[in-house]
Amino acid sequence: MSGNRWKFALATALALLPASMAAAQDLGPDPLGALCVGGQSNASICLSATLPTATTQAVQGWMSSDVGAAWAAGYKGKGATITIVDDFSSTSRFSGNFGVGVQNQRHGEWTRQEAGMIAPLATIRSKDFSTSSAVTLVPGLNVLNLSYGMYAKAGYSPNQIGWSAEEASIISYATKGTAVVSKAAGNDAVAVGGVVGGQQDYLDLALVGKASAIFVGALDGNGTTSNKTKMAWYSNTAGSNPVVQSHFLVVGVAGNKTGLYGTSFAAPIISGYAAIVGSKFTSATPTQITNQLLNTARTDTLVNYSASVYGKGEASLSRALAPLAIR
Repeated sequence: MSGNRWKFALATALALLPASMAAAQDLGPDPLGALCVGGQSNASICLSATLPTATTQAVQGWMSSDVGAAWAAGYKGKGATITIVDDFSSTSRFSGNFGVGVQNQRHGEWTRQEAGMIAPLATIRSKDFSTSSAVTLVPGLNVLNLSYGMYAKAGYSPNQIGWSAEEASIISYATKGTAVVSKAAGNDAVAVGGVVGGQQDYLDLALVGKASAIFVGALDGNGTTSNKTKMAWYSNTAGSNPVVQSHFLVVGVAGNKTGLYGTSFAAPIISGYAAIVGSKFTSATPTQITNQLLNTARTDTLVNYSASVYGKGEASLSRALAPLAIR
């Protein structure tokens, strides 16, 4: 099947947010998005640069306390590259605040900012998902952030999909373990790969069982053993497939603090964590870093833990960084 696929960013429906946050505003052309369109169809990466330091290196209230501890130990993502595959060219913008003031940004601009705030010394690259060119990798650790889904009529297998070079390259990297792939689980409150309105996210299905892919669900907030947290009502879950469960993590998405809800904003946290872990274990492969994050997740910070809901559990950056070496 090669046609009738729809690509959607995985923020929750804007109708669920206050009206002041729901209105998309056209603030004029985005100089970063402009690099991704208009004669640049052969350009795989639309922008390669570190984020401007308007996002200061300060631990914000929506972050896990583990982030500050990692920074204090000297691990901020240096040497890793996070490529954000997302919307950088549409006219759709919405409001939020990651602790540096209210902004109106495109979906990709939000996910890019979030990943850069978690791992401030990582290199952040932007790839507009409206282009079809392959995602390219660079020397060092590569992390790909996918806060979107590819939806089509249910009932096909992933190998029947006529993937563009963009998604084909991502699936290949996850299969070969050449990049950590952090994939937002989705916001339909079903299991990963579930059918909603006769549609399925085939990008989810294509990444099931891939060596360095992680599905990321959203929690109401960051959990502790004394104040456990639960799955956000909208978040997709791991479901009954043990293969999905073994590659499913959850993190807190504090929409009450940022105005930003959805598994779209869970995936960049894991992307940032992967970069931070890579900045300590500099010789580790993407698959080793993926497994380290999965195998050190916590279940004691979650209400009524079940693998079918939470997968491996809540990602724990402190546990992932604890050993002297990983294999």
